[in-house]
Amino acid sequence: MANLFRRALTELGVVTARPIAFVAVSLYVVAWLVFDPGSFDMHGGAALGAWFMTLFIQRAAHRDTQAIQAKLDELLRATTGARTELRDLDHEEPEDIERHREHQRPDNVSAAKTAGVAPGLA
Repeated sequence: MANLFRRALTELGVVTARPIAFVAVSLYVVAWLVFDPGSFDMHGGAALGAWFMTLFIQRAAHRDTQAIQAKLDELLRATTGARTELRDLDHEEPEDIERHREHQRPDNVSAAKTAGVAPGLA
């Protein structure tokens, strides 16, 4: 059940980055103005402004993430000898990615210490 909930939240994040989310909020605004125009005041306008700004930020973040993923995928394809087992990690849930990163962290820290490099720079 928890896994289903996490997947639903991830999909909701992806959907809110799509133009359909702007359409849905716009339809909500139209319905609000048609059915209860008297309740649309400064507070309502501020709430709608926050909703639209959230959607703009979500869309920009999603676009940037997709661009970074495309660039990294291209680097993996272009680099001979690159480890490609992490290529599909972006399809995993955020918690799974965090677990993977935590699992990899001790090796990176110990390797950096062995090489005499600061762990953050390895």
